[in-house]
Amino acid sequence: MVLTTMVPSMQEAVLSTPLLLSASASSRSISSTSSEVDDSPPASHRFELQDVTKYEFPCKTLCGFSCKSLAVLSGHIGSVSCLALCGEFILSASQGKDIIVWQQPDLRQFTKFGQGDGSVKAFVTVGNKVFTAHQDSRIRVWKVSRSSENVFKLVDTLPTTKDYLGKFMKQSNYVQTRRHHKRLWIEHADSISCLTVCNGLIYSGSWDKTLKVWRVSDLKCLESIKAHDDAINSLVASKGVVYSASADGKIKAWRKEGKTSHSLQGILEGHKDVSLNTVVVSEDGKWVYGAGSDGFVMGWEGNSDFVSWKLVSETKAHHMAILCMSLMGEFLCSGSADKTIGIWKREAYGKLCKVGIINGHEGAVKCLQASPCNVGCGFLLYSGGLDKSIRVWWVPMNSANNKDTSTAADNTDQKSIALY
Repeated sequence: MVLTTMVPSMQEAVLSTPLLLSASASSRSISSTSSEVDDSPPASHRFELQDVTKYEFPCKTLCGFSCKSLAVLSGHIGSVSCLALCGEFILSASQGKDIIVWQQPDLRQFTKFGQGDGSVKAFVTVGNKVFTAHQDSRIRVWKVSRSSENVFKLVDTLPTTKDYLGKFMKQSNYVQTRRHHKRLWIEHADSISCLTVCNGLIYSGSWDKTLKVWRVSDLKCLESIKAHDDAINSLVASKGVVYSASADGKIKAWRKEGKTSHSLQGILEGHKDVSLNTVVVSEDGKWVYGAGSDGFVMGWEGNSDFVSWKLVSETKAHHMAILCMSLMGEFLCSGSADKTIGIWKREAYGKLCKVGIINGHEGAVKCLQASPCNVGCGFLLYSGGLDKSIRVWWVPMNSANNKDTSTAADNTDQKSIALY
């Protein structure tokens, strides 16, 4: 069965969204003249979520599962490369070098920043700061403040000038990056593809095959690890363990013990000669899932000490490469080059059961971000694609276990959600 919803225009989608309503009209904007000094990102508690059970969704329920397309956001001049949540904001970046800030809950464009600083590959937010990773091999640090006219203000670039000055005089601080070229070990030699944060540290993975560790408090680079034999595509952290996924077909687990350097805890092997593009880990750290160019999602179960992992599942999730994943509780969302988003539920022993396939993007799905806020027994899922659009979906937490009964179809006027 194929259930089809009509997607309205962007303005209609924004204004008619019944799920998210503001507590007051005045709370939709940030005042630069406020006398209150608050350097933290604006908190989403300024808004109230209404009970979605009061509303009827166009999608009919099939064995307890239905999805809702809430909005289509446009404004990027290039393919959407990454998404992140920052307080009441959604941040999105593209290969067109622009970062757009979307106001929740009305999903209106709030501001832009970062133009001209190189294509943005990844975000991570820590307190009142946003770290952005760029194709020019630098990390930029932005301060978020309600009390400033420039809400997102560039405050530093990594490596910092101080870090450079402390190391550039010593020849021992230089490493060979390619023939006749040397760089300081604190510098990445290629695009930074991914970021993650863990225990006061920022981790950056690059196409130069290295994993670098930065201290949040003073932005100093503490360590550079020759982590993989090919480009690092994805990073994730949980329970003090950092996982790096690479085009070399491996996921490696790293841990810092005390004040010592990071050590390799284990290697999670994927399929031979298959690039691993994305990795996610459950909140309790027990389950690790990696996916790559062959369309498979592979799952590993970790032991209680997170020092060994056992392959427990291999699921053919898409017909083309999987480019991104996002976890929300027991639900795993996968975005693919086939333009679809897969919804899966983790069951006994880490196995994945297909819940549904969401269609709507007109290009490969490059990034996914699930919101931790419960909305009417479900969650919000944001997706960005090579079609330069961001789409917002409501996904219920109750699932269906039916098998595929039909193939979804979509065109420029209708967006389809195929449910299983």
